[in-house]
Amino acid sequence: MMGNINLDTDFYENEDPIWNPALLTIPVPGIRRMVNLAADMDDVIHLSIGQPDFKPPDHVIQAGVDALKAGQTGYTMDAGLPELLEALAEYYSKRYGRPLSPENLMITTGATEAIYLALTATSAPGREFIIPDPSFMLYGPLIRMNGGTVKSIATRPENNHQLDPQEVIDAMGPNTFAVVLNSPSNPTGTIYPRETIEAIVEEAAYRGIHVISDEVYDHLIYDGREYPSVLSCCSDLDHVMVVSSFSKTFSMAGMRVGWMIGSQGAIKKLRRYHMFTTTVANTPCQWAGVAALRGSNQFIDSMVEEYQQRRDRLVELVEQTPHLTGYRPEGAFYLFPSLPEGVDSANVALKMLRETGVCTISGDTFGEAGKSALRISYSTSLEQIEEAFERIIPWMKKQNFS
Repeated sequence: MMGNINLDTDFYENEDPIWNPALLTIPVPGIRRMVNLAADMDDVIHLSIGQPDFKPPDHVIQAGVDALKAGQTGYTMDAGLPELLEALAEYYSKRYGRPLSPENLMITTGATEAIYLALTATSAPGREFIIPDPSFMLYGPLIRMNGGTVKSIATRPENNHQLDPQEVIDAMGPNTFAVVLNSPSNPTGTIYPRETIEAIVEEAAYRGIHVISDEVYDHLIYDGREYPSVLSCCSDLDHVMVVSSFSKTFSMAGMRVGWMIGSQGAIKKLRRYHMFTTTVANTPCQWAGVAALRGSNQFIDSMVEEYQQRRDRLVELVEQTPHLTGYRPEGAFYLFPSLPEGVDSANVALKMLRETGVCTISGDTFGEAGKSALRISYSTSLEQIEEAFERIIPWMKKQNFS
């Protein structure tokens, strides 16, 4: 029977009682849809991929190999490999100047599991979560499938998709349980300045509202900026949960090692929940993570320099493209340029893929505010970016969006 099912679409159109109705809150993933369509085409240039295109540092790979050869293939402690917890506590304590202990951390199967745990363990009927729009597609569905509600705060392209802290504060009400932040942002590449983070965190603490911060791009920061983590803006961790991973920082996306930082009480509760999800993260890759943290920052510095060059060139190319309006993202490896108001980005992305072979992601994947935008990833070579726009620019000149 499974052979006749289109796994990408049929479930979402089928209310078969075998499935939990809550699963219907999960939308068809726009990223997967586009990548799957592109897989059946020849000569496709991907400006769609959300992972680094660099090979991990040699010493990180070697540490994983050494762990395998040494027989380090069993389960770790449920909170994670003690050596990795210690290394992360030392790393964050030094980076943000606040003392953290291993008991403030839990290792997860990528940042995705950490986000899943944070949102599904706290979402419940009657609880409202404030989320920027556009935002990473994971947050809203996880909240809704557990009975929570989402209040979106639209960001605007003319403001480089900055989040207005006063809008967030004004949206807080008696049912607000948490604010979800993602800086640098996927899909916009926007970094929220320290004053924005501090204003939101301080008001949330005053009202007993949680702040859940997805900081997986926290090292992909350009133009010499200092990164304002929630960890450096909060007085304590009682209402704060911070998520990150090795995926973007050390190009270890497929190695699936992430973590959650929070109060010791929150981590203790989430460890129990974690045991009923993935149990533990990949053990040899946790050893690779120890090596990543103990090594130099040369890999990160070189990667950031390369991404900044790509970002600069992409901004120039978008400025030369009819019907696209861009801005200058400060972090991550995404640009979220706008199409003319009212234009359906899903149709544009699909038509452009079919007619030019360039794969982008339609903005509606990330929320209502992105319906007339495209997410462009510059996690590919400058040569590929140049070639992509040699196709996109003449194609856009022929379009009539009036």
